Amino acid sequence: MKIREFKVETWLNPRAHLCRYNFGSSCVKAFTVEELFDCIGLDSDDFLAEVREMSLHYGDFFGLERLRVALSGLYESLPADRVLTVHGGTGANSAVMIELLEPGDNVVAFIPNYQQHYSIPESLGIEVRYLELKEENGYLPDLDELAGLIDKNTKMLTLSNPNNPSGAFIDGEMMKAICDMAAKVGAYVLSDEIYRGLGDGRMPSVVDVYDRGIATSSTSKVFSMAGTRIGWTVTRDEATYKRLENRRSYDTICCGVFDELLVAIALEQKEKILERNRKIVRENRAVLDRWLATQPRLRCGNRSFGSTAFVKYDFDLSCVDLCTDLFENESVLLCHGDCFEIPKSFRLGYGYVDADVLEEGLAVLGRYFQKFS
Repeated sequence: MKIREFKVETWLNPRAHLCRYNFGSSCVKAFTVEELFDCIGLDSDDFLAEVREMSLHYGDFFGLERLRVALSGLYESLPADRVLTVHGGTGANSAVMIELLEPGDNVVAFIPNYQQHYSIPESLGIEVRYLELKEENGYLPDLDELAGLIDKNTKMLTLSNPNNPSGAFIDGEMMKAICDMAAKVGAYVLSDEIYRGLGDGRMPSVVDVYDRGIATSSTSKVFSMAGTRIGWTVTRDEATYKRLENRRSYDTICCGVFDELLVAIALEQKEKILERNRKIVRENRAVLDRWLATQPRLRCGNRSFGSTAFVKYDFDLSCVDLCTDLFENESVLLCHGDCFEIPKSFRLGYGYVDADVLEEGLAVLGRYFQKFS
């Protein structure tokens, strides 16, 4: 199996620790262990005491039961035995597509999106049909266009919700309309929901509206614990769950015992974490919006329900050259739009840094963009 270069990872990974202003990361500011326990109001010494007595044998083969119960609480009436833990959100997406797609199928992939969602099917020899999410529609899908892409061989619709990179959110009503189209041909809807939870109020999951919906996520973005590498896959469909359970034995076996316990403890107090992180993204987005209002050559009109903004510009420079120059000469890291197949654009992560650092970095960007005015 030959697969394309993973653009976002090969761009960000070598540079993330070499810049002064990391706006490439899409995580909300990471916790230290002590900060996490302070946030959730528990004593980290109790966790450390439990770790000292922990067996270093294999962990639970389908996920620590305590963690699966906590994860099931992220969805409406989802039983814990429909949750599988895996190695990160990337592991979750990979397992779903590799297990469920077969030669002769086609996939409808929403773009822009995280590259896994179209490059993995492509590498498997699956026909990929692209539904472009357009700026003029707020990066939400055109349902008429979507209907024209689905046929009897469509096995899966694959998307991120909230969208990566724009942060646009498909609400419950629109998601139901999408799932109704999928249901007519028996297709799965794979929804990467790694940014779900930062918006105010209820944010329905695909598994809340469709029995063949599959949701993937992880602790990386919304829960500020990327280093735990805990991801998960959930679906209500028993037969699909059993297939993914079997696939998990091939590529995961089990997750780390320390990681699963730590995440279980944290997610039992998830509202405290979400309250902290919603405050960070809300305040930082206000800083970003004030700055964008001063930038006549940039535009970013849609509301983001995540921790990133997708910005387009109108001057004559490729996004790779732009972001390379910014990194090398201004020590600012952005994620260039070629990572999402969209020219003259970049993703700016505004949740990873403190507000004062964000303001400093935006001031640097503002001075840089003056040369194009």
